[in-house]
Amino acid sequence: MTSPLLEPLRFRNGATAPNRIWLAPLTNLQSHADGVVSDDEARWLASRADGGFGIVESAATHVSADGQAWNGQLAASDDRFTEGWQRLSKETQAKGAPLLAQLFHGGARALPFEGRAPWSASPSLEGEPAFTEATVAQIEQVLADFIAAALRIERAGGAGVELHGAHGYLLCQFLSSTMNRRTDGWGGTLENRARLLREAMQGIRAVVKPGFIVGVRLSPENFGSLTGLDLDESLQVAKWLADDGADFIHISLWNAANMTLKRPSEHPVPLFVKALPADLPVISAGGIWTREEAEAQLTLGASAVALGRSAILNADWPTRVASAGEEPRRTPTTAAYLRASGLGEAFVNYLAARPGFMA
Repeated sequence: MTSPLLEPLRFRNGATAPNRIWLAPLTNLQSHADGVVSDDEARWLASRADGGFGIVESAATHVSADGQAWNGQLAASDDRFTEGWQRLSKETQAKGAPLLAQLFHGGARALPFEGRAPWSASPSLEGEPAFTEATVAQIEQVLADFIAAALRIERAGGAGVELHGAHGYLLCQFLSSTMNRRTDGWGGTLENRARLLREAMQGIRAVVKPGFIVGVRLSPENFGSLTGLDLDESLQVAKWLADDGADFIHISLWNAANMTLKRPSEHPVPLFVKALPADLPVISAGGIWTREEAEAQLTLGASAVALGRSAILNADWPTRVASAGEEPRRTPTTAAYLRASGLGEAFVNYLAARPGFMA
């Protein structure tokens, strides 16, 4: 029996993907130090497109020079990066997978830039790494940077962008009631805390062509050190983003099998599906390895699944696991296997530092 994971996916704007299996945006440290696309980065993304993934997402890509959060990170903050994105778009989409660039700014978690501390919605508290409160001028500039970066991706031939509103980076920092303690129009109420993300969505939607995909990744609730996120507030933010023109909502669940923290008898996917228009795809991600686990997310109402670790270990997951029904390869693995599977040395070394990843 053919898996529903292999059915085409249609976005609100009419764009389509060949199936419902996404390569999640994965930190890999493979780009050049200045943010230019490397051969390793191109090979990694193209290998997953070649393996049958229906959507391929880039690693988090900073939209401003002061938004870089780690070395070896992709950039879309200047026109000089366009040539690299043209290469990624061409090589990935030639294999049948639309390319989405995940756009972000590190905010409080960014690297110091030109001798200045990072900045966020509010200043750092005692005991935290030092960062400053954003000026209104900085907020307006980063909005312009998000819009300009999306236009660069479109002009480079990319299929779309995903705004990274999850995992405690700048857009998520503004959403957080604990990180955003502002009392002006950019903080306080949920409407004000969501303003940066919403205006980025609205601004991009206003300048790109209708067929260009624009979506958002959200963390629905607190997780680990990530605080200030409430499930019902996240549902409201998702509703607003739908009104603003989002083509999909991607919820990062860490473990997609888990129920919500706020309402332990309810799973987050049906809650988001119920809150959003019927034509707005909800993408689920978090520890999905097997075909059964992925199909369970579709049964809950998700339109697609995004795979992280299982995509690293299984370049051909869509064809071998989803289609043929085979069991996925799992950790621990070896550096030699990862190199043969399309990962560059920087990515291999990054994974080797994770407990239990390598044999």
